[in-house]
Amino acid sequence: MAQTSSPLVDAASLAAQIATGKPPVIFDCRFDVAKPGWGREQYAASHVPGAFYADIDTDLSSPKTPSSGRHPLPHLVAFAGWLGAHGVTPSTPVVAYDQGSGAYAARLWWLLRAIGHLESFVLDGGFAAWIAAKNATTDERRRATVVDYGQPTSFAGGATTGDVALGLLHANIVLVDARAADRYAGNNETIDPVAGHVPGALSKPFMTNMGPDGKFLAPTALREQWTAVLKGRDPGELVAMCGSGVTACHNLLALDIAGLPGARLYAGSWSEWIRDPSRAVATGESPK
Repeated sequence: MAQTSSPLVDAASLAAQIATGKPPVIFDCRFDVAKPGWGREQYAASHVPGAFYADIDTDLSSPKTPSSGRHPLPHLVAFAGWLGAHGVTPSTPVVAYDQGSGAYAARLWWLLRAIGHLESFVLDGGFAAWIAAKNATTDERRRATVVDYGQPTSFAGGATTGDVALGLLHANIVLVDARAADRYAGNNETIDPVAGHVPGALSKPFMTNMGPDGKFLAPTALREQWTAVLKGRDPGELVAMCGSGVTACHNLLALDIAGLPGARLYAGSWSEWIRDPSRAVATGESPK
């Protein structure tokens, strides 16, 4: 799969790649935070031919600690080993998909880009789009040829809780929260023990990146949205967050599609921010 200007691939293009007999390595990232085993069950029942399963909790995160958020970044050695165990080398094209929106697939996309793996793509519309296009599915599990991925040096483009606190203090970051507006406001919190948001954060729910068809908006539309959020500031000043550093990657993916790369991920996000009760919490709607 040749590198393109877009990090997205559509169902027709992926099906054509599979038909050549030399497809990219495909990962099924379906997940439900309320039912952690759901995605693996769905994968076992039916998935894109040749796809492997990528578990948000165990493959794309490291175990949480008393001071971390719910989905800390995976350890570099473990992540590189996991990639190699699935036949991925640093030059292997990778396509990730989930049930539809790309909210979970974007996590794998970001992790790969953060270690310098540029041949990383997300299936626009996910498994829902694959099915809607009447493409074949299977319950057969592919056996990988194990390779040595090598050892990445770091996840570039990350921000720590300290970075966020200092950036807000000096007003040199734009912190953007990808959670639904009601959770940002402190209403209807069903996942984390404290409701609200980081004071100074703006609300930009990741679903606003999508059209009614469940696919990403056109690059021009996304650029208009995100330019309004940035208000003249450089994309490199933006730090994306959410509940645990997963759906925030969807906003980073949208920025990339819009031609506004360079933003960072606050991987700890809300679930890490609230680990320390001395950190301030705000409620209410996003400032205009």
